[in-house]
Amino acid sequence: MSARRMLGLVLVLVAATPAAAAAPTAVLLRNGVIHTEAAHGTVAGGSVLIVDGRVTAVGRDLVAPPGAEVIDLKGRPVTPALFGGIGQAGVAEIELEATTRDGTLKLGQMRPEFDPSLAFNPDSVAVAVARVEGIGFALLAPGAEPGSKGAPGSSVIAGLASIVRFDGRRPRPPVALEVLVGEEGGALAGESRAAAYMLLAQALEEARSPAPPGPAEQRLLTPAGRRALKALAAEQRPVLFRADRAADIRTAVEFAAREKLAAVIAGGAEAWRVAPLLARAQVPVVIDPLDDLPTGFDQVGATLENAARLDAAGVAVAFSLRGGAPHEMRKLRQAAGNAVAHGMAPAAALAALTRVPARIFRAAGEFGSIEPGRAANLVVWSGDPLEVTSLVDAEWLDGQRQSLRTRQTELRDRYLERIRAGTAR
Repeated sequence: MSARRMLGLVLVLVAATPAAAAAPTAVLLRNGVIHTEAAHGTVAGGSVLIVDGRVTAVGRDLVAPPGAEVIDLKGRPVTPALFGGIGQAGVAEIELEATTRDGTLKLGQMRPEFDPSLAFNPDSVAVAVARVEGIGFALLAPGAEPGSKGAPGSSVIAGLASIVRFDGRRPRPPVALEVLVGEEGGALAGESRAAAYMLLAQALEEARSPAPPGPAEQRLLTPAGRRALKALAAEQRPVLFRADRAADIRTAVEFAAREKLAAVIAGGAEAWRVAPLLARAQVPVVIDPLDDLPTGFDQVGATLENAARLDAAGVAVAFSLRGGAPHEMRKLRQAAGNAVAHGMAPAAALAALTRVPARIFRAAGEFGSIEPGRAANLVVWSGDPLEVTSLVDAEWLDGQRQSLRTRQTELRDRYLERIRAGTAR
């Protein structure tokens, strides 16, 4: 072999060497208040070492590896990347433009296999805006709407829900099922709350039956729907029961126990009234901390102390704004601060935005905490993360430092520059 061909072969082999074989990239965040949401607790004057995108150490007096970037936090807080709540992130862009909304199925049939994450757009403007507010993940759940003017509506089983990541990756596989009971469920089940449970029970019986229904039977599910529902129940994946009224929450918990389902209450405006039941049954609740004045008869007992009362009773509490509009996600941190103002401990409120939802929705191996071995999904804040005036100073998702620029910040900067130059129109 000639020297020239040998040199070419060497160059090809070098080019083909995996990036992991290169010298590790390291970042040391030091001298901060590290809210790990893990065994380390909160480490004042602490540090986080990130090597090749993963957290390798948390503690005090960490030593930076050779060539590491060292960032002095000067006492600033560091938290896990925040949860954006339950909603339509990445599948709904403009409420009044139907072509930008892909998260709601209106076939008039029960289709538990419906998976809106297949339409997830990681480049959604709302996702980018939420990311620069410290949000790293959310639960993408299907919407539901009643029929109108002869058009079919949704079903009491809305479909599958998935964890979506705000770092450009595809969603995780579906992790939960959303069902509607209470006022919404009744509206979708022939104007009767009782009928919603009747339909749910029949669907579960169909899914668990060893033989498909006979030709004379009225089937609720397709073969794909039976498989999806059977797998979800067998694997004890969470089932989100959307309910607000205390009586409906009690019925949902009892129904889930009877059917051996892993229940999660979503909405829960009156959940504080049945807090002892929820605690005994170990049923977590995802609530909007801003629920106060009732918008309907199911929320007559709504109170801004809901979160504090549930937490005091030993119920696992996570936060999500009601309605799930993607552009509202950035306000969830402010809502958590509101829960603190009405009696919830700050540590519990932060957990409701990080550790608790990650555990509820089976994403704790990736999100919700800062601990060695995990991918770096964390945020550096300018001040207390539950204060509305605090901003994101730096953010890592899946180990990659994120840009804090969006279309909105670029427009802001462009027009600020014109205003300062006196040329704005």
